Amino acid sequence: MPYPMEYPRGKVPVTLALASASALLTGCEAPLNLEAVRQQSQQAIQRTDFFQSVARNDQIVAIAGNNGALLVSENGGSDWQRVPVQTTESFLSLDACPDGSFIALTFNNQLWHGNPAGTQWTAHELPSQEQMMTADCAPDGTWWAGGSFTTLQSSSDQGTTWQETSLNEDAILTNLQFLDPETALATGEYGLVLKTLDGGETWDYAGYLPDEFYPHAAYFESADEGWVGGLNGFIYHTTDGGETWDRQPTDTSMPVFGFVKAGNALFALGDNATVLALSGGSWTGLETPNQPLYLRDGVVLADNQLLVAGGRGLLLQLDIPVASVASNNRGN
Repeated sequence: MPYPMEYPRGKVPVTLALASASALLTGCEAPLNLEAVRQQSQQAIQRTDFFQSVARNDQIVAIAGNNGALLVSENGGSDWQRVPVQTTESFLSLDACPDGSFIALTFNNQLWHGNPAGTQWTAHELPSQEQMMTADCAPDGTWWAGGSFTTLQSSSDQGTTWQETSLNEDAILTNLQFLDPETALATGEYGLVLKTLDGGETWDYAGYLPDEFYPHAAYFESADEGWVGGLNGFIYHTTDGGETWDRQPTDTSMPVFGFVKAGNALFALGDNATVLALSGGSWTGLETPNQPLYLRDGVVLADNQLLVAGGRGLLLQLDIPVASVASNNRGN
C-alpha cells in the first residue's frame, strides 16, 4: 500500500559542536552543547513527526501522525500541545464526531476515542484480522473503519460491539466518507468505488476508476459528485456517483494525498508541499514554501485560513483566495 511516509522526506540540518583537531590530538574532548537538542525535544512539534490526518470541532484542532504523535491546538494552530497516549503505533486516520469527540485509527487495528478537548483517549480493539486503513465517524455517531479484503467494520455503541462486512474481494479500501446517516462511499485498490444507501447495512459496487487507478485521496460533495487523487498529480472527477470518471487538468506531477473543502472551494494536497485549488474544472497550484515534504491533510480555520499538515512536522497556514470561497466554478 503506497503510504506518504515512503516519499522523500528532505534533509534536515542538525548542528553538533565538534571537538577541534588540536584538542583531539592532545586527547582532550570539547564538551557537546546539547542545550539546543534538549530545547527541541521539549517542543510540541518534532522534526520526526510525520502528520497523517487533521480534524477539528468547535473547541480544538487535532493532528495525528506516526509513532503515536497526537497534538491539539485551542487557538487555531498558533500554539500546540502534545498529548501523551499509550501507544507508539502510527495514526492513519482521524475524524471528529457529531458530539464533538474524536476517533483515530492506529496501524495496529485500534480505534481510539478522544474527548472533545482531545486530552483523554481510550483504545478499542477492532475485531477483524484484516488491516484497517481508514476511519470515519458517521453523522449519526457510528464509528466506521475500512481496510484490506474490502472489509468494513462499524460500532453504534462507541466500541462496545462491532459489526463487520466484506465484499470478499482482495483489495484495500483507502478512503471512506459518510455524507449522511444513510449514504457513504468508499474507494480503494484496483479502482474500486463502493456505495451504501442504507447506512452501511449493504454495500455494492458504484463503479471503477480508469486503469485501476489507486486513489490515495477521495472527497465526495454528494452521492453523485466526487474527486479522487493519486500518483503523477492525477485527479479524476465524477458526476454520476462513480460510474464514469474524467481526468481534470493539474499543473503538477506530484502525488496527491488529500482534499480539503473550504466553503465553496476545494483544495488538493500533495508532495513537495503542493496545494492545488480547483477552478473552472482544472487545478492550479498556490504559492507555498519550496520544501521536499508531503502535505497529507488539513482543515479550514477562521478568517479564511487553511491549515495543512505533512512530513517532518510541516504545518502551513495559507490564506484562502477570496474568489475561491465566494465562487467555485468547478465545471464537469
